[in-house]
Amino acid sequence: MPDFADAQEIPGQKLAILRGEDGQRYDTIIFMIQWTQLFPAVAFFPGTLYRIDPFPSTDIPLRKVDFWLPVGYDSAKRYPVLYMHDGKNLFNPAEAYLGRTWGVAETLTQMGIDCIVVGVWSAGENRVPEYMPEAPFVGAQFDGMREGKCKDIRVAPYSDAYLRFLVEELKPWVDANLATLPDPTHTIVMGSSMGGLVSMYALCRYPQVFGSAGCLSTHWPIGAGQIEEWMRDNLPPPGNHRLYFDYSGHSLDRDYGVHNMRANGFLREAGWRDGIDYLMREFPGATHSARSWRKRLPIPVEFLFNRNS
Repeated sequence: MPDFADAQEIPGQKLAILRGEDGQRYDTIIFMIQWTQLFPAVAFFPGTLYRIDPFPSTDIPLRKVDFWLPVGYDSAKRYPVLYMHDGKNLFNPAEAYLGRTWGVAETLTQMGIDCIVVGVWSAGENRVPEYMPEAPFVGAQFDGMREGKCKDIRVAPYSDAYLRFLVEELKPWVDANLATLPDPTHTIVMGSSMGGLVSMYALCRYPQVFGSAGCLSTHWPIGAGQIEEWMRDNLPPPGNHRLYFDYSGHSLDRDYGVHNMRANGFLREAGWRDGIDYLMREFPGATHSARSWRKRLPIPVEFLFNRNS
């Protein structure tokens, strides 16, 4: 277990980092630092953020995992958990790509959503193969004519291992150490672009774990149609899960429309009800960026967390 001597504070950010040995398990949360107004030049956000670096795993390369607790977090209560990919882009502008975050803490707090957020950092240069749904390109379902669309992947997809990490290593630790509601209804997964793909994949692969998935600017084209076809054949029955998809018409999103329309048709054919079991939205003026996802984050949050709607 990490010692307090191993905790490092990022200058001016009041963010604790816990460092542990490879393969080490953590039984209790031992260090958290509350954000304060000590550094007015820093972009502060509500709640408490802490980090384990690296989080142990036998399935995937080690990486940082951030944990955000809402304002007034009370261990005597129980909270839904939102698992998010690309953790570096969620909270801290000093670490986020181009200095732009999703504003997750601000959005959830403004909306009055009390939940725990687990931000899993990506594998860096292997982000694409780690998030690329693996099953659509394995065995009899593999279409060699389409495989060329995946030529930008440096190594073979290994998203099944990434999902095993989430389900078998990370989530049990979170449920054992934080005040969670561990059932699928209160376990949500969310990401953008490739993170949107792996969020959909997580729900279809582990419907007994994830009750909802938020898929913003889902990067369907990388699968040349095979990924949404795999989704069609592997959706859980409608009624107990929720899926959110969106896209824009600019930058990388410009080719997403036709794929989302196919996915929309597959969902309807499977009996999923628009506005009840799934929601699909187009934002014509938006771009493929954290700034755009931040602006529209309240929409998937409202749909995925409010099961009474």
